[in-house]
Amino acid sequence: MLDVRRLRLLRELARRGTIAAVAEALAFSPSAVSQQLGVLEREAGLPLLERTGRRVRLTPAGEDLVRHAEAVLERLERAEADLAEARSGLAGALRVGSFPTATRAIVPAALITLARRHPRLEPMVCETDPAAVAHALRAGDLDVALVHEYDFVPAPREPGLTTEPLYGEAMYLAAPAAPAGPAAPAGTPEEAGRDQGAVLRSHAEAPWITATPGTLCHAMTVRACQAAGFTPRVRHQVDEFATVLALVAAGQGVAVVPQLGITGADHAVGLTRLLMERRTQLAFRSGAGAHPAVAAFGAALRAAVPPELGSGTDLGEPSRSVTSVFERKETGSFETAYALSVDDRN
Repeated sequence: MLDVRRLRLLRELARRGTIAAVAEALAFSPSAVSQQLGVLEREAGLPLLERTGRRVRLTPAGEDLVRHAEAVLERLERAEADLAEARSGLAGALRVGSFPTATRAIVPAALITLARRHPRLEPMVCETDPAAVAHALRAGDLDVALVHEYDFVPAPREPGLTTEPLYGEAMYLAAPAAPAGPAAPAGTPEEAGRDQGAVLRSHAEAPWITATPGTLCHAMTVRACQAAGFTPRVRHQVDEFATVLALVAAGQGVAVVPQLGITGADHAVGLTRLLMERRTQLAFRSGAGAHPAVAAFGAALRAAVPPELGSGTDLGEPSRSVTSVFERKETGSFETAYALSVDDRN
């Protein structure tokens, strides 16, 4: 009979491509992974892997077995959810992944609600970049996580995972304020922001502040600028939005920031609302959505979302207004920028 733990290793190998990567992700030695996969091949009775240099490739039989493994693991998640529901009350650890702005603005209120409703449940929050969430969930390092995507960086579909929309938020161009006026209110679109390409191009020669390379936030800024017809000249690379705004206030450049990244009004920073959006989802292993702890955390999160944020129910589709702006020849091709982002795994 096929061993579920070995099936999990085979699935991870299909996602990561090398035995070394699987070993590092699951805290095994490479030799242990190779040994267990060898046992799985003997259990299956036919070759599952082909070695090509340092990488291994699944045979057709191996690919077929991975598809079955996805279904088996999802059923196991559902079985665990049913058992948890049959037990009296929620208790024990719930490992939660979250990104910084959500951790600050949304998660604390959700934890208060969760503690009141389920005092024996112990949520354990770990800040995790959305780019690393899929592997952490599949490896069992997280039970549930908040992830986000942007109009120019849509989240790829991750096998074995399910996502549910939570909320959407506006995006702003932050620049040093003109001497005459204060920052624009964060919740009110400025008329100038209705032509997003023109707003971004007006700062094409300015130094830019982006997140660090390899993050979704970095890719979002670069691609939005490229769709507007230029590549930003990056001076600073900072992940914390409060620090980004402090640098903008100091005259160090301009940046694109999400609504939740704006904390307090700084008259040295001018904010222009763009037509872009950032959308946040709740992610978990397929089949785990019915688990009482995951469902309880999701309900607490939804109750904690501020009313000024969108529902995020249109998750996965770029803003129609953004599309109309960037379809124009003079502002570049939105379709090209969006198509490029589909293959991005950051």
